[in-house]
Amino acid sequence: MFRIVFCWLLLVISTTVFAQSDDAPAEPLDPAYEGVHGMVVFNHASSLFVSNLPTYRKPHNVQLIYKLTPKNPALIYLTRDADLVTIKPVPFNIQRLIRGESITVKADVYIGHFEQGGSLTYEQMDITFSEQKYVRVLEKLDEPNNRQTYDKVELGYNSRALIHQIQGAPSYDHLILLFENISCITDVNGKSSVPPEDMLNYRLSFCGSMKPIFYQTEPFSEKAAESPVNP
Repeated sequence: MFRIVFCWLLLVISTTVFAQSDDAPAEPLDPAYEGVHGMVVFNHASSLFVSNLPTYRKPHNVQLIYKLTPKNPALIYLTRDADLVTIKPVPFNIQRLIRGESITVKADVYIGHFEQGGSLTYEQMDITFSEQKYVRVLEKLDEPNNRQTYDKVELGYNSRALIHQIQGAPSYDHLILLFENISCITDVNGKSSVPPEDMLNYRLSFCGSMKPIFYQTEPFSEKAAESPVNP
């Protein structure tokens, strides 16, 4: 009888300890990650995703892919028809997305790049970041070299994204949507640290049918790496 009572008490104590641990508050957010975080929007079938537009410094030094749940279906139709769609959310702390939280923010929607002459199409649309698919904080980066590494990101329904692992300056941001689940090598000898987009797309074409989403070099030049912190 004593053994039964002892085991029961141990079970109750263990359950209480774990419950308290689960309810423990999260670490405070780093205010340095608060800012306006522009993102590229892309779709597969009826699903929407965003890719953060990173730079080398806080608050933007993170590569991130998230699934979106828009309250307005117009964003789905717009993304299907336009070559490039970006959003400019109101300021928020992107560390919440680094942690994998689900949050809703308001964002302006642009056809084209919102910082490079894009056309404002929808203002203050409610956007829900519903599921983290990929995260990589740009810290302690490798020195630039000719070997380019791409990470595979599972999006569902046999679709994947390839995202380039940004290196130390000079480097580049590159995102490709794949429509087939084909096993393939995603390391590329680009013959330079910033190969042309067409060459990269050709080298990665053995991964199956694809749609290039975004390619950008300016924020990852040596000059950009030496510039002051971005607002």
